[in-house]
Amino acid sequence: MEKSWIFMSFLLCAVIDKTCSVPSENNTSAAGHATSSEVGSGSAHCVWYGECNQKSSTKQNCPYDGPGKPMDDPKGKQLLKKWCDGVIDPEGPLCCDYAQLKTFDNSMGMPSSLLRRCPSCFLNLRKHLCMLTCAPNQSDFLEVKNTTTNPETNKTYITEIDIHITDDYLWGTFNSCIQVSVPATGTKALDLMCGQWGAVRCTPSRWFAYMGDKKTFSVPFQMNYINETKHPNNGFKPMDPTTIPCSQSIDGVSPACSCVDCASSCPVPPPPAPKPAPFVIAGIDGLDFLMVVVFLAGSTAFLLAVLVCGGNDKRQNIRAVGSSIAAELGQRSEELRAAVGRRLAGGGLPHRHASQQALGEAALDAEAEDSPLQQTSNRSSIASEVAHELDSHSINKSSDEYEKPSSFLEKLGANSDLYLQNFFEKWGTYCAQKPWLVLFLGGCLVVTLGHGVKYLKVTTDPVELWASPTSRSRVEREYFDSHFEPFYRTEQVIIRATNLSEIHHNTSDGVIVYGPAFDRDFLIAVLDLQQRIKQIGEGEWYSLDKICVAPLRSVGQTKTNVDECVVQSIWGYYKDSIEEFNRTDKDPAHFPTNYLDHFKKCSANPYDPINCLAPYGGPVDPAIALGGFLQDGDTLAKQPHYERATAVILTFVVQNHHNKSLLGPAMEWEKAFVEFMQNYTRTEKPDFMDIAFSSERSIEDELNRESQSDVLTILISYLIMFAYIAVSLGQVNTCSRLLIDSKVTLGLGGVLIVLASVVSSVGLFGFVGVPATLIIIEVIPFLVLAVGVDNIFILVQTHQRDARKPNETQAEHIGRTLGQVGPSMLLTSLSESCCFFLGTLSDMPAVRAFALYAGMALLFDFLLQITCFVSLLSLDTKRQTSNRLDIFCWIRGSKKNDPHSAGAAGQEGLLYTFFKTFYVPLLMKKSVRIGVMIVFYGWLCSSIAVAPKIEIGLDQELSMPEDSYVLKYFKSLKEYLSIGPPVYFVVKNGLDYSEADVQNKICSGQYCNNDSLVTQAFVASQMPESSYIARPSSSWIDDYFDWTSTPDCCKYYPTNNSFCPHDDPDEVCNDCEVTEDTRTHRPVPEDFKRYVPFFLKDNPDGSCPKAGHAAYGSAVNYR
Repeated sequence: MEKSWIFMSFLLCAVIDKTCSVPSENNTSAAGHATSSEVGSGSAHCVWYGECNQKSSTKQNCPYDGPGKPMDDPKGKQLLKKWCDGVIDPEGPLCCDYAQLKTFDNSMGMPSSLLRRCPSCFLNLRKHLCMLTCAPNQSDFLEVKNTTTNPETNKTYITEIDIHITDDYLWGTFNSCIQVSVPATGTKALDLMCGQWGAVRCTPSRWFAYMGDKKTFSVPFQMNYINETKHPNNGFKPMDPTTIPCSQSIDGVSPACSCVDCASSCPVPPPPAPKPAPFVIAGIDGLDFLMVVVFLAGSTAFLLAVLVCGGNDKRQNIRAVGSSIAAELGQRSEELRAAVGRRLAGGGLPHRHASQQALGEAALDAEAEDSPLQQTSNRSSIASEVAHELDSHSINKSSDEYEKPSSFLEKLGANSDLYLQNFFEKWGTYCAQKPWLVLFLGGCLVVTLGHGVKYLKVTTDPVELWASPTSRSRVEREYFDSHFEPFYRTEQVIIRATNLSEIHHNTSDGVIVYGPAFDRDFLIAVLDLQQRIKQIGEGEWYSLDKICVAPLRSVGQTKTNVDECVVQSIWGYYKDSIEEFNRTDKDPAHFPTNYLDHFKKCSANPYDPINCLAPYGGPVDPAIALGGFLQDGDTLAKQPHYERATAVILTFVVQNHHNKSLLGPAMEWEKAFVEFMQNYTRTEKPDFMDIAFSSERSIEDELNRESQSDVLTILISYLIMFAYIAVSLGQVNTCSRLLIDSKVTLGLGGVLIVLASVVSSVGLFGFVGVPATLIIIEVIPFLVLAVGVDNIFILVQTHQRDARKPNETQAEHIGRTLGQVGPSMLLTSLSESCCFFLGTLSDMPAVRAFALYAGMALLFDFLLQITCFVSLLSLDTKRQTSNRLDIFCWIRGSKKNDPHSAGAAGQEGLLYTFFKTFYVPLLMKKSVRIGVMIVFYGWLCSSIAVAPKIEIGLDQELSMPEDSYVLKYFKSLKEYLSIGPPVYFVVKNGLDYSEADVQNKICSGQYCNNDSLVTQAFVASQMPESSYIARPSSSWIDDYFDWTSTPDCCKYYPTNNSFCPHDDPDEVCNDCEVTEDTRTHRPVPEDFKRYVPFFLKDNPDGSCPKAGHAAYGSAVNYR
């Protein structure tokens, strides 16, 4: 018998094996459920007795027209007591012998395993099977339609019968069984017992017709169920056993069927909470409305304040400050300095700084002091002066007005400012005096730290990048992975049919329109691709059969076959066979049937064990194997039309391991798979196909490739910035001094310093052991470049526009320049670094690593700028003063190109002129300032209004480069895959599952708590719109209970008491002696613990569909 992962070989039809009959339970006391009228009396007689023929595994009954016979065999009476207690009287006349009852008993294992979860369902079904098999009044409801004689034995046997049965019984039994679940698959028992219809489209007539169809596995002959009313018809009295609703107890003592198996047993759920009404005002979004009101009110208040408070004198002062602030500072700096000096002197201020002395002398006269850049660079040294000027709106205060004592904070600020200026001036002078020593030491530092790059560990795992190690999802996933192994690795190919038409197929149900994915040539090409993928690495150590998930592969099995591998493909419905695909037939209405009709049947019931199981022995989920069949607003819960599919999806499932060292074969196969698919899509893909694909390793591979491709982008960006710096820093006034006044070398040095700071930061954390991310490689170089270039411009242009004092050396000039801008550079660099270091408070690994690396890179950039770059500036200044060419410094220019005659100091560039003469005066106009304030206030209000509408999350498509095959896969996945990811409910250790109280908190069958874990998951699955759980969860403990109670499933080797497969061909195993609790019919604690490992090793098949190896082999960690 073919193994089936979903235990589906069952087929209740097996039960109807004429020798078979209906299941019954040891604890079932049906007295009162079947009356004497149910078994008939009077002239009624038998229509068969005994067995006369056998075909394959089925046996046919002998026709017999006579009264019932007594059962003399005690074993026969025991079987009647076991299955038909209260339905058939074992002491009265019967239409069956012991051989029939033995066959009946053998056939009851599977239906018992599937339906015993709901006692009323199983009892209802058993009643008619017991009456069908042994009732002494068979002639009341049975009619033999055809018989055949076996020429070898010359015995006549029955080949077709009619069964007259009431509609009430059919509907009563159907309603009691419709929701009985199969926990291992999260499906219904009728998915296995109603043929092509499945549980969703099953009806009483379809169910019983399927059970009586001779084409159904294990049905010994054709049985036609004729449903009628209770009244006699054509001389027949329809069989009409009483039925018990699934919400009622079968004996008044035991509980009814559970909520999972009977909807009417479920408590009425509270109505779903209404969705919060949107916040609207006057029919528009409430926040938008409020922000409009706030903007109008704020703007009106601002305009009124300007009109009421704005006087002529203030307007004149503001205009004067705005249009000529630079000139005012230059012309009246002496007066300001004297006033501020007198004020601070009273506070014990130290001696005047050299930079202040320079400001008081020739350096600040006329246009040389009129530079905003220089004023910006001097903002540290004269900040208090500007503050006083703006505070008084005039600099014409008398000296007495400044005699007010300075506050402590003012003194502290002034002292700190002068201290920093003094320090940076001395530091800059020293670096300028000893440039080669500083450059050597700086180079050694960079080389030393850069050596740590080789110890750097780059993280590309998306989980390691974006999930906090302390987040609940990450912790729970780690727990799951470490105890049960990570979820399978999936290799997927999405194949869209292009330039193909729909298919109109005539059937007995009318014309059915199939999507272009069902084109014959298209599907054959899909099969060819699928088979070639399965052959990747064939014969190698990493071949698919060695790494794939094979749920029906026995424990310890060494010989592997690729057909055992789980492959979710539409071709699984056709056994991966062209012959099966090309098979044709005719339906009862004489319409031709082909591969389309076969798909229709299998998509309706993928668990059909005869026609639809894939070669690996399990089902193919059409929601996984097909794509593009859902329309807008459709869900899988609404009976989707799979025939509308526009794409076929191939999914290969590969084993995953928590121990990464075991992933070598899988990684190698995935590498070969990607290479094959890239070549196939490039050179072999048919025109009617559009293919997207991905492997488990693809995201990491593409992130690595992206980082390597970004190296060129970074280099180009640095070259562009280098060219910009070289051109902008140079002050070329004549063509003859072009090669002398250019700053190519200095610009290159500045860019190299920025790059060195990045290398130093990366190397330092490489030594420390902080993992890096590709974001660091891709973003930080640009970030540090932007910040570093800003400081370079400030330093160099301040030096260029500040004339050197008489008798001042070049080193002292550079030191004085650094003294002016150094405090500003320090404060900006520290604030920027601190901002990034604050990012380390984030628990997202990628953000934390980025913040650490970026903050440290900015600090290194600042240190290298005030050391190495100052030294480079000193060397470049000496070169320029010596009239030597840039780059080719050993070549001296002609004497006529005297650098002192060029008038380079104090030169104003185009940007400086633009801001001084146009931008600032325009911005300081009252109307412009009012407009700017209102515009930015409106921008603020609009930003607040849209902030709640920003979607939170990281779209995985944004992580892929535009030319990546994974990006195309992500887009196809979003468009065509119609099923979500798996959900696991993990119960941690610490519970004793052998105890009934613990079992009741987990399980979903009889005696289980109404709020048990599995029941709650089931209830949530009934509300997919709010819970997002599409299907009920599986439950190993429920299947374990059914497995232990199914005869001949649990076996052991008598020699060592170890596990024995129930289908062991040597037949040397003994049945387990499982002792059950008399009330719950569950294994007692000792046996529960003893046989759980057996359950997890046993493979399911038709005789033991609840065996747990396929579904739970890696899902239960039991000690």
